[in-house]
Amino acid sequence: MRLRDQLRSGLVIPAHPLALTANRKLDECRQRALTRYYLAAGAGGIAVGVHTTQFTIRDPKIGLLEPVLTLAMEEARGRDVVKIAGVCGKLPQAVSEAQLAARLGYDAALLSLADLRDAATPELIDHARAIAGLIPIIGFYLQPAVGGRILPYEFWRQFLEIENVAAIKIAPFNRYHTLDVVRALAQSGRAQEIALYTGNDDNILLDLLTRFDLGSQNIRIVGGLLGHWAIWTATAVKHLAIAKNNVATPESLTLAAQITDANAAIFDPVHHFHGCIPGIHEVLRRQGLLAGRWCLDPKEELSPGQSEEIDRVCRAYPHLQDDIFVKEHLDEWLH
Repeated sequence: MRLRDQLRSGLVIPAHPLALTANRKLDECRQRALTRYYLAAGAGGIAVGVHTTQFTIRDPKIGLLEPVLTLAMEEARGRDVVKIAGVCGKLPQAVSEAQLAARLGYDAALLSLADLRDAATPELIDHARAIAGLIPIIGFYLQPAVGGRILPYEFWRQFLEIENVAAIKIAPFNRYHTLDVVRALAQSGRAQEIALYTGNDDNILLDLLTRFDLGSQNIRIVGGLLGHWAIWTATAVKHLAIAKNNVATPESLTLAAQITDANAAIFDPVHHFHGCIPGIHEVLRRQGLLAGRWCLDPKEELSPGQSEEIDRVCRAYPHLQDDIFVKEHLDEWLH
């Protein structure tokens, strides 16, 4: 299966933001520019309609899910990149979104189970099987702090028995929960088929550098599907290349800590991630890719002191940024 081969090769997959005008309408020009940026930066895939794209795009009064998925597909069509659409909600909604993604030509669905908060494992597995019958799926362990739920080892072990699973994005921001997924893959017999991707934005490079030796199998997390990689994407491509050397050096461990420090400023964990999406938007605004940091919810703004924290990490870590690359190409992406 070509999709599995692509994912197993290890890719940078940015979680695509939503570009809005000052009156909170879709900014089609800048939405296209973001996709063009990610492709030019060397991303191996894009993930659209996910948390970073704002779940509110699904509100029928807003009606942005299909337009946003369509714009990204128009820019990526014909390119050798993996196109992933976010799918969420209870079964009727998830089926509708999976059908839309398949109709538009997306390769896979990133399946969120956040809305099945009280469902037992058998119901979750039945839900995943139903969506996998429509489109290849990527499992998603979303951290509870932003709406996810605990998904134990037993769930992942059964999830990995679903034939049309292509990968799993591990994003619980928790080492114990991360190991549950790694161990489930190691014991599933499918470690040569199914790719693991980090979504642990607080631990990106260490996840990619780690060889998990669990006795029966050696497992690697081969790439990332990350909100953090929605910014400074050209640099993220270089960081993944470092990880693929399979050697953790003192320099790479220092770099890992610097990335985590930068992420703390942008993702705003000190305020329970309230400023996560505005933080991403602020960096893109400073680069000129977005006109502002507006979100669909007017209350979704930078937290107190967050702008100053972004200032701090930008001063401290110029080598994490790709401002020069963006400046050289911004006009062509916007036109």
